[in-house]
Amino acid sequence: MGVEIGIRYEGDLHCEAVHGPSGNRLMTDAPVDNGGRGEAFSPTDLVATALGTCLLTIIGLAAKRQGLRVDGVRAHVVKEMVSDPVRRIGALRADIRFPEGVVLTESERAMLETAARACPVKQSLSPDVHIAMEFYYPD
Repeated sequence: MGVEIGIRYEGDLHCEAVHGPSGNRLMTDAPVDNGGRGEAFSPTDLVATALGTCLLTIIGLAAKRQGLRVDGVRAHVVKEMVSDPVRRIGALRADIRFPEGVVLTESERAMLETAARACPVKQSLSPDVHIAMEFYYPD
């Protein structure tokens, strides 16, 4: 069973998407460098956002299964576009930072990192998109 998302083009390079199960709404706009006003997430920004939120969700799921608390972990994703041979996402860099107070053994860190690297969004992206991840832990 699939998840339905309704999307309407509003004009002037703006779209509105409605998440079927929840009714939550999300607006998009084309980026400034592609003729838009950059007033909202661009479609490719949503790909970067999907990667970051997927990484954190998978880390949360893996941690929960092991009885670990990782509340407050953050992701910072940088998206780089390329235009040759076509305009597309060329690279995504994700920095994942665990907050002070989260104490993890080396094996727990390795398990969480392995889980994150297998996130469904990452696995769904073209191998032509270079994806780099760095994990940071408190001292």
